[in-house]
Amino acid sequence: MHLRIVHETEYAFTEPVFLEPHYLRFKPKSMPFFGMESYELNLSVLPSGISEQEDAEGNTIHFCWFDGMHNNIHIKSEALLKITPFKPFNFLVHPANCNLIPFRYPQQLFPLLQNNLTVAKISDSLLDYGQEILKNVGSSTISFLLKLTIRIHEDFNLEIREFGVPLHPNITFEGKTGSCRDLSWMHIQLLRNLGLAARFVSGYYYVDAEDPQYELHAWVEVFIPGAGWIGFDPSNGIATANMHIPVGSSCHYENTMPVSGSVRGDARALLKTDLKIEMIN
Repeated sequence: MHLRIVHETEYAFTEPVFLEPHYLRFKPKSMPFFGMESYELNLSVLPSGISEQEDAEGNTIHFCWFDGMHNNIHIKSEALLKITPFKPFNFLVHPANCNLIPFRYPQQLFPLLQNNLTVAKISDSLLDYGQEILKNVGSSTISFLLKLTIRIHEDFNLEIREFGVPLHPNITFEGKTGSCRDLSWMHIQLLRNLGLAARFVSGYYYVDAEDPQYELHAWVEVFIPGAGWIGFDPSNGIATANMHIPVGSSCHYENTMPVSGSVRGDARALLKTDLKIEMIN
């Protein structure tokens, strides 16, 4: 099977602006369940320079810089991926004490996971929500991760909110509704408050539907010794597999934005995006 992913982003400005250097995050990360058969990134404004790099958290980014004044910029990312079978639970939790929560990560992992363990203060109600689920599964690590993902899907309403940063976890919990990034950020902070290293993932999720309307998707990854980073999608109540294609993962959602940069000039910007994902046999 092959997936073709075409992601287009356009910024139109009310007045000409000077484009400061930008970071672009569109190229899918290297994963064991797909091969990158081709990738193209095209910009309507020819950059003075562009460099493909790996950022501090292992994501592929394109860093580009520009000359002159511009009324708009159109970015088109096109990837062709060969999808292979994948078993998300093909691992052995090791050391064995990590099978029950709470546990301590092996000492050598702490410096590597520290940013993914940084907690935001959450309400007692949200913490109790997680602890109740943990108690019901007998503190089993993997059972808890699965059950929590399912419960968030069942207990919260998923809404479409194309733009804006994730809401504070307490707001999402109290309202029992949120976008995929709201639910994921709440999920992450709950996990961290229970001592688990968790990070935010932005990417693409293919759905076999008649007329799907695609948007950039968000989910969660948790680090479990012996398993590595494993994904959970609270919006859909599932563990992630080979239909979840990550583009960026980070301890903070700000570091996964598709476009990061600024402009010089007195202008407002209108953002338009279009995402198409198709299966090719």
